[in-house]
Amino acid sequence: MFAHLHIHTEYSLLDGLCRIPLLVSRAKELGMDSLAITDHGAMYGVIEFYLAAREDGIKPILGCELYVAPFGRRSRDAADKNPYHLVLLARNEAGYQNLIQLTTKAHLEGFYYRPRVDRELLAQHHEGLIALSGCTRGEIPRLILEGRPDEARKAALWHREVFGDFFLELQRHPMPELERINPELIAIGGELGIPLVATNDVHYVFREDAYSHELLLCIQTNSTIYDEKRMRMPCDSFYLRGEGEMVELFSDLPQALENTQRIAEMCHLELEFGRLLLPEVRTPQGKTADDYLEELCREGVRRRYGEVTTEVAERLNYELEVIRQTNFGNYFLVVWDLISFAKERNILFGVRGSAAASLVLYCLGIT
Repeated sequence: MFAHLHIHTEYSLLDGLCRIPLLVSRAKELGMDSLAITDHGAMYGVIEFYLAAREDGIKPILGCELYVAPFGRRSRDAADKNPYHLVLLARNEAGYQNLIQLTTKAHLEGFYYRPRVDRELLAQHHEGLIALSGCTRGEIPRLILEGRPDEARKAALWHREVFGDFFLELQRHPMPELERINPELIAIGGELGIPLVATNDVHYVFREDAYSHELLLCIQTNSTIYDEKRMRMPCDSFYLRGEGEMVELFSDLPQALENTQRIAEMCHLELEFGRLLLPEVRTPQGKTADDYLEELCREGVRRRYGEVTTEVAERLNYELEVIRQTNFGNYFLVVWDLISFAKERNILFGVRGSAAASLVLYCLGIT
């Protein structure tokens, strides 16, 4: 009936305290069959999490809590030091690839104190993603706290229009901010027909880990545990609650609980491991990668040696046969294509690795 969809692991650097093996084993102990990872601004931990969850028979839901720049990802305005938070979950392969695009562009194009995206990028890379409105730092909750309910409704409509699968996220911790935010979110959801979803914004596995999490935040903010003005969590309830606790907490909103399972069932992602995923080099019509590689090598050996001796011919044939048997023809063409690109533009390059003395590479002009 309930699935945790908002969790920060140790890969939410200096913020999340959940070690992935412990997190997954605890979820299994609690009888959960689905679990999400939503680290801040990055996806460093998704593969470790995916493998650990699958090994324990738990369905892994891969996601990220992105930072969204209010004035655009290229803005370096002081106001952009505090970007909005937005939780995105990969519904399928397309969603996973879009999450990768978003987190990559957040680092390469939008980094300002934190890796940030903006509405332009979200609109470009929305396919296959489920969006949750986030914690108290989400755009809609922030607008509510700032006394701008009309703008909060407009923001909710924008997210629904872009993502389609958009949920208003309810959290119940003893916080005055949430006492203001939650009634408004419920009202917006009812008024606009946007479904609600219950989360716990998990930052540590057990309640008793709260003190250790405070120490982690002290490291993040360069403060000490004795500093009364330090950044801290307002309570000790940001742990991996069991289903029974969440049911009791949201007894008045059973639909928000049921929607967690609904979202979990919407997510279907199978990652493949152990296979090379290389770009395909275009070959002349009717030729395979092996055929084209051999053609290039036959041209190259005449260019390099002029008169081809029996020894050189036998060596070339041997190497081409090994490459054919190991299905590495396309890989050699990819490297050849890269080096050709560099040569045409007078870009310096160097080579290394176990194939550096290969006759095939010599004939291709790589070495």
